Amino acid sequence: MPMELITEPQGWCLERHGDVLLRDSSAFPMLFVGCGEERVDMYRGNFSIEDYVTERRALSLTSLHKDPDGFTAEYGSDLTLRLTLEGDCAVLSFTARNPAINRFWLRLPAEKDEVCWGCGEQMSYFNLRGRHFPLWTSEPGVGRDKTTYVTWRSDVENRAGGDYYNTNFPQPTFVSSRHYYLHADCTAYADFDFRHSDFHELQFWAVPDSVRIEAADSFLALLEKESAFFGRQPELPDWVYNGLIVGLQGGTERALSLLQESMEHGIRVSGLWCQDWCGKRVTSFGKRLQWDWHFHPEMYPSLPDTISELHSRGIRFLGYINPYLVEGGELYREGLEKNVFARKSDGSVYLVDFGEFSCGVIDLTDPEAYAWFRDRVIRECSLDIGIDGWMADFGEYLPTDDIILHSGRSPMLEHNHWPALWAKCNYDAVRNAGKLGDAVYFMRAGGTGSQKYCTLLWAGDQSVDFSRHDGLCTVICAALSAGMCGCGLSHSDIGGYTSLFDNTRTKEVFLRWAEMAAFTPVMRSHEGNRPDTNFQFYDDADCMDRLARLTDIYCTLSPLLKRLVHENAVSGIPVQRALFLHNEDDPRSYTEQFEYLLGPDVLVAPVWQADRSDWNVYLPEGDWIHLWNGEHYTKGEHCVPAPLGWTPVFFRSGSEWTGLMEELRSRFA
Repeated sequence: MPMELITEPQGWCLERHGDVLLRDSSAFPMLFVGCGEERVDMYRGNFSIEDYVTERRALSLTSLHKDPDGFTAEYGSDLTLRLTLEGDCAVLSFTARNPAINRFWLRLPAEKDEVCWGCGEQMSYFNLRGRHFPLWTSEPGVGRDKTTYVTWRSDVENRAGGDYYNTNFPQPTFVSSRHYYLHADCTAYADFDFRHSDFHELQFWAVPDSVRIEAADSFLALLEKESAFFGRQPELPDWVYNGLIVGLQGGTERALSLLQESMEHGIRVSGLWCQDWCGKRVTSFGKRLQWDWHFHPEMYPSLPDTISELHSRGIRFLGYINPYLVEGGELYREGLEKNVFARKSDGSVYLVDFGEFSCGVIDLTDPEAYAWFRDRVIRECSLDIGIDGWMADFGEYLPTDDIILHSGRSPMLEHNHWPALWAKCNYDAVRNAGKLGDAVYFMRAGGTGSQKYCTLLWAGDQSVDFSRHDGLCTVICAALSAGMCGCGLSHSDIGGYTSLFDNTRTKEVFLRWAEMAAFTPVMRSHEGNRPDTNFQFYDDADCMDRLARLTDIYCTLSPLLKRLVHENAVSGIPVQRALFLHNEDDPRSYTEQFEYLLGPDVLVAPVWQADRSDWNVYLPEGDWIHLWNGEHYTKGEHCVPAPLGWTPVFFRSGSEWTGLMEELRSRFA
């Protein structure tokens, strides 16, 4: 039975199978409006946001007119609501009639045992219940746990400490264990609050254009509907599965030398990623890049020829770009002539401080500026010289004070939309060059609309450690939550990236990360922001040998990974899947955030703590076979052996992938 609209005295409700999804009545008002005065302060991509609400009031229904498709409701002189209903999908469209309104709240009925997921890419908590989640794209923070020394010192020294909800990829979407998803068409600052046992309350700093609620009888069917609405990621190119995308820097000679050494140790390599292809600069944060997106002739002389030679060996080359240009650089000067930058109200170029250097913001709302960056910078400077992919970084830094955009739209409304615009710019460049399905770019920033235009998500700048809110375990939660919002291709920097305040990567961190990455869509290493003081795999022969084994495992696993990537492109079912997607009758699986499924029959439980040789895992219903020792396990919690290099992996007895799993055991156990 599809959704059903029921009118009541002085109100209405939306039901499905007797479950009330929406209700508006005098006893349970659904809509609240008001006014607020915000203070938004950005410092190097970190935002301090405060709000002073001067008015909040519940709206009372004054008239309701039903028709075959739904109804139109009036709420005095403040708001008109149009609800349209088709099968299992309801769309609520809002028209604000009071221009003074700049705060809007939507309240939905909740159940005590309900579980919710989503809100974009969340790194600390997969289950959203019991917390609220401000939705604003930003740096995630150096330290996301306010009780830790790293977060405290980051806050004190550079206002860079984060909190559990800070994310590069927020999205006003959540999925309920009651088999529906809700998405708000609104790019304003939002806060989704799941702390009350009886209701969820969604706050927006603007009246949303619409809110969409769609339901299905299973979670797999629900994600298929949701991803059809957002658009789906394209499939990864086949070359990705040939091995590790090895992250090296320091110029042609150093990168090629370490690449050769890696391959001599048996490490299978699909690509060479040199993020400093454009040159480097050293800041107090560490080694960073020259934000002028063309190859650096001193560090990488004759780079097109080098790329061609790598191609002849079956190795791809990847670079780095972002939508900002460093003041004074070659492309910055060209951009000035083309008038591609966002401006201040006085007409000057808006420069953003990125940490000891300033950059102009490409005005992606200007069609001419967008086309110039797409064609001149991405295509001519990267694709046309043979570059096969890149880190498409940033997207979170659009300022909100005194910036004038070509569109005329408020930056408070454009800020959360900016990452999707940036994704589309990359997508259009690759598509126009005829490279879709061959080139791959990976992004950390995202928002509504990124799904279709992001070829690969990357989990951002994790700390180089095992910490609960910043380290290895956060990339598991990130992949699961993003997958519930239609972005099912994710990966991470092997070993993490951020190293500050004497926090340095160890060999154990690197190898535990690498053994997990072997069971994800893409393996890619990163030297980190302080490569000279952190452990690097190429400094240790034993680590190189262990990494060679893990890249062999990844390549052997490629038939399964390719199948799952194809399913993500066709049906929107993520590659790394929450346990409940294939175990709906198992309540315990609804809250597990540190394990994931690869399809219905392979379960991965990465070790994300230090000094462990065993690991506690939870297995849902079934006869599960331990990949490495062949022992059988049933439903429940188990302590299993987990020596370094052998992350706990299980497969169901009778799985179609049994032959592949047994091949892995015979070759690598």
